[in-house]
This record gives sequence, C-alpha cells and structure tokens, in this order.
Amino acid sequence: MATHAMHVDADTTVPELIGRLSDDSKRLARGEVRLAKLEVGESLHRATRGIIRLALALAVGVVALVALTVLLTTLIGDVLIGHLWAGAVITGVLELAVGAWLAVRGARTLSRADYTLGESREELRATATWVARET
Repeated sequence: MATHAMHVDADTTVPELIGRLSDDSKRLARGEVRLAKLEVGESLHRATRGIIRLALALAVGVVALVALTVLLTTLIGDVLIGHLWAGAVITGVLELAVGAWLAVRGARTLSRADYTLGESREELRATATWVARET
C-alpha cells in the first residue's frame, strides 16, 4: 500500500485535522465496503453457474434416463430370456453411476468458488496497519 506524505499547514487547528481524519476514514470505509460487495457478487456468480450446471445435468439426465431405462431394461430382459427384473436392476446400477459422475462434476464446480472475501480481509489488514502507523 502506498503512503503519501501529507503537508499540513502550521496554522491548521486540531479540530480541522480531526475533521480531515474523519473524512478520510469515511472514504476508506466506503472503499472497503465497495470491495466487499464486488467480491460477494463475483462469488455468487460462480456459485450460480455451478448450481445451474447441476440443475441442467439433472433435467437432461432425467429425460435421457427414462428413455434409456425402458430401452436397456427391455434389451437386457430379452437377452436374459424374459427376465425383465434383472434388466431393471442392471439398468438402475448404470444410472446410479452416471448420476454420481454428474454430482461430482457439479460439486467440483461449486468448490472452486472462493467465499472467504480474501481481498477485503487483506485490504482491511493493510488499513489497520496504516492506521496504527499513523497514530
């Protein structure tokens, strides 16, 4: 963080200096809040993308799996000489594997987002250090 040398007129009164400090503190606080809002917005955008991907995976998966369930159950049942129950079990296991794969991808997308407001915390630390040094 860069510090700027401040030239103070010798005739400046203490109340004027306190007023300047108050104004600077307010401006700094507004900047910190603005940074936190930007970070929250960015994190929410990433989380929303992950949730949308999960929802789309679920919707597409349900439609596709209904058709595949009927097809695979029938085909496997025919191969097993009319044992449709065995075809249904095998098809169900396959569908569970695909569902688990989609869930892992969605969870990975959500876990990549950083919800800790790291930049805001770092800037607050720098501000606290600056204030401590100036006082």
